[in-house]
Amino acid sequence: MVDRKGGNKVEWKLRMRRNLKDNPIHGHTLTAQRRLLLELLRDADGHIDAKELYGRASMRDESISLATIYRSLNLFKQLGLVAERRLGKVRCCYEMKHSPEHQHLVCYGCGRVIEFENHLVGKLIEAVRREHGFYVTKAELYLEGYCPECEEKEETGHHDDC
Repeated sequence: MVDRKGGNKVEWKLRMRRNLKDNPIHGHTLTAQRRLLLELLRDADGHIDAKELYGRASMRDESISLATIYRSLNLFKQLGLVAERRLGKVRCCYEMKHSPEHQHLVCYGCGRVIEFENHLVGKLIEAVRREHGFYVTKAELYLEGYCPECEEKEETGHHDDC
């Protein structure tokens, strides 16, 4: 599992705070709502979907709309500030682009997304390059299943949310 509280995270937060004082959205107006959304995304420490982001943002700014959330996320994605991940069939999450390449585990039971790193993914990419002459520029991997809590509930017959 990725340690999101390590030195890289601290350095990134300091860099982000400095950038927020300037304009991290290059050539676009950094409105108070966009600044708020960037702060909330940064502080989310992982994946967050648009509705969850809207809930957090509307607690601090009642005038923000869900449409503003989606437009801002689209802009942030175009500018390379956030990554959009389609995890599962319908769930779309966002995360700040500050962490190294990592993979995702998606729980069918509770919907939790767990990040992990595995050196075998890099080896697979290298094998593809060697065997097929294909230069991989992006690799996304997510595995679906049950987290330990939901697996235990499956085994015991308790089907409440994790």
